[in-house]
Amino acid sequence: MMQIEPTTQSNASLIAAALAHHQAGQLAEARVLYAQILQSEPGNPDALHFLGLLACQLDQHDAGLALIEQSIAAHPSAIYYNNFGNMLREKGRLAEAIDGYRHAVALSPGYAEAWNNLGNAQREAKQPDAAMRSCAQAIALYPGYAEAYNNLGNALHDMGDLDAAVASYNRAIEFRSDYAEAHNNLGNVLRVLDKADAAIASFRTAIALKPELRTAHQSLGLMLRMRGETTEAIASLRRALDPTDANAHNSIGTALCDINDLDAALKHFDTAIALKPDFAEAHCNRGGVMRRLNRFEESVESCVRAIELAPTFAEAYNVLGIAYLGLKNFDAAILSHQYAIELDPDNAAAHNNLACVFMACERPAEALVSCRRAVALAENDARMHLALADVLRALGDHGEGIAAYRRALELNPGLEAACQCVIFTTAGSVYCDVTMLVADARQYGRLVAARARPYRHRAAPEQVTGPLRVGFVSGDFRAHSVSAFLESVVAQLDPARVELFAYSTQPVEDAMTAHIKQYFASWCDTTGMSDEAAASRIHADGVHILVDLSGHTLYNRLPVFAWKPAPVQVTWLGFFATTGIDAIDYVLGDRHVLPVEEEAHFIEKPWRLLDSYLCFTPPQPEIIIGPLPMVANGVVTFGCLNNIGKIGDDVVALWSRVLHAVPDSRLLLKAPQLDQTVLRTGIADRFLRHGIAAERLILIGRTTRDAHLDAFNQVDIALDPFPYPGGTTSVEGLWMGVPVLTRRGDRFLSHVGESIVNTAGLPAWVAVDDDDYVAKAAAFAADRTGLGALRAGLRQQVLASPLCDAPRFARNLEDAFEAMWDAYASGTSAR
Repeated sequence: MMQIEPTTQSNASLIAAALAHHQAGQLAEARVLYAQILQSEPGNPDALHFLGLLACQLDQHDAGLALIEQSIAAHPSAIYYNNFGNMLREKGRLAEAIDGYRHAVALSPGYAEAWNNLGNAQREAKQPDAAMRSCAQAIALYPGYAEAYNNLGNALHDMGDLDAAVASYNRAIEFRSDYAEAHNNLGNVLRVLDKADAAIASFRTAIALKPELRTAHQSLGLMLRMRGETTEAIASLRRALDPTDANAHNSIGTALCDINDLDAALKHFDTAIALKPDFAEAHCNRGGVMRRLNRFEESVESCVRAIELAPTFAEAYNVLGIAYLGLKNFDAAILSHQYAIELDPDNAAAHNNLACVFMACERPAEALVSCRRAVALAENDARMHLALADVLRALGDHGEGIAAYRRALELNPGLEAACQCVIFTTAGSVYCDVTMLVADARQYGRLVAARARPYRHRAAPEQVTGPLRVGFVSGDFRAHSVSAFLESVVAQLDPARVELFAYSTQPVEDAMTAHIKQYFASWCDTTGMSDEAAASRIHADGVHILVDLSGHTLYNRLPVFAWKPAPVQVTWLGFFATTGIDAIDYVLGDRHVLPVEEEAHFIEKPWRLLDSYLCFTPPQPEIIIGPLPMVANGVVTFGCLNNIGKIGDDVVALWSRVLHAVPDSRLLLKAPQLDQTVLRTGIADRFLRHGIAAERLILIGRTTRDAHLDAFNQVDIALDPFPYPGGTTSVEGLWMGVPVLTRRGDRFLSHVGESIVNTAGLPAWVAVDDDDYVAKAAAFAADRTGLGALRAGLRQQVLASPLCDAPRFARNLEDAFEAMWDAYASGTSAR
């Protein structure tokens, strides 16, 4: 603040006139008058002083400071020293500024403003204790000094005395209720105190009082981002954005990552780096985006650059490890995370990500140790509980896994991944209560609906001329079980009736992708798109019916469906329970998986296809079916080639009863996880608790696909797990001549086995309960002749059934799509 010192009487009027111009911003006029005074009185201290201040305002600091020093030499006054300190402080010359302020208060001990300015300079010089004393002195001299209370709060904040800082900011606001900076600073302390609601209110007040206050917009944006209110957060960060501020671009980029708008985030990180090439954090964040876009080599490059700039930057090593995981360079990934932990032992995210690498290496025991360490370090971080739940589920501990997922949701009800994992896991668990499952799904539906702005569609649409445009949304357009049931169908769909649009949700492509791509009129990779952008693309494509092929499985884009980009929306094939999303009209199934009495299990309206909701594409090349194993072995071999995670304790107990009921019989289990000693030992111990010795178990781990199929030649009868039965594995077994004994269920998922064996023409192979399961297993095992005959003709029986009749299935699916559209056009659709 510029202050004046009385000048000589002869030039008093000219000084007053010059100051009037100066304070009005008429600097040229002021300069002329100051020069006129100095011409008549070269040593006039006021003219020298204010001309010096004017020069500083014009960014001519060296000349200005020299003039101010001359004025002080001519007339050493407290006001001159105070203004001198202000100019020095603006140039960052804090030691000299502090010296100037000290001279001011020495000359005038009651000069409250100089004490306050001294406190500010001391704080900037990292002397918070001295700053506190100076600001307190200013307040003692002027008890209603709001600015001094604000600056005292800043010093107390620096010293870690947060409650006292809050009190000081509140006093500043009491004396000056429109003090935007004090409201902003109060918000910053409340944020540190974890008083999020109060902090956000303070930031909003600061913005209302001073809309141009960038720091308040920035802080509000960061807080809203932490609460998951990402759209509003991004708006605040954009208001805070100085196009030349690398930090602001970096902050917006991180918020855009939260809503999966990776392309926009990447632009901001690139801008931040262009503005500040040595910005290690921006390079690291760029690496994180590249990793999420599956551009892993570029991710590695960005992280390595961040590390070159900041060799002890733990987070850069952490992200680097995730990138190496994407490249399947597991050793490098482990080393990266371990180095991140060495640099920052309390980095929960690094422990968590190390667990992810161990899981990818199929080392779940080590993964569990890392997860538990991450949870111990960040007990209130929902993501840590989420990862722990994933490991527990992989280890077959579904009960504890579900508890960990629910703990994640308690901590962060808006964590979509936790919502989906609860739904997925409970749907396939004996711990599932269908009523609770539907409630969880509805909660997820409400969550994504709150973040969407649905498109409006015509109440009475025009008649479609030409084929219906049908879009498939999936992350499994590759070698995957979904494609095993999709490949032959898309090849048989009539282009005159259905024009196909693909919206891939992950960019990895393989031979299967190349094969099925030819059947789509349009192919769009949505990986880097936000939900809004993906919905906009689908809507612009004019899709009539949009089909979700994922449900709550990996790479799904269910939130896009909440935007209702297509008039009719359907979920099919990839999942086995309700999505919970009101904007999805139908769930596509058949009479087996969608019995009338279970319609309440779905938010969506059930639509039942004729025959079956599945159509299997037989493997190529054909694997020769061998003779019935019991003929050569003299004993019955039961088998299950499903993921070991489906074999819960209830399954082990029932299968143990089967083995006891069929003396000398064996059980072959084949799953990738069985390459791990800990799981082989664990599964053997679980059967031993039911009296089944390890010698009766045949455990096989990962093999090639052909070897996997050939393993059925060691099996007489396949046992279907429950409540999560086999899908692809069961049909592959039937194709290999191995009948599958399944158990009647009580929900879509547990009916899948029923659908498969009934469609294949084997209704007798469905057991109604546990006792019937054991009785049927024993009876079929005793009928060697019947099993031999069934094995000899089962492949042809399956190939001739609706389960593999792609042309017939395609007509059924086309009819369903046209009927759905007709229902929508006539106003009788599901919604």
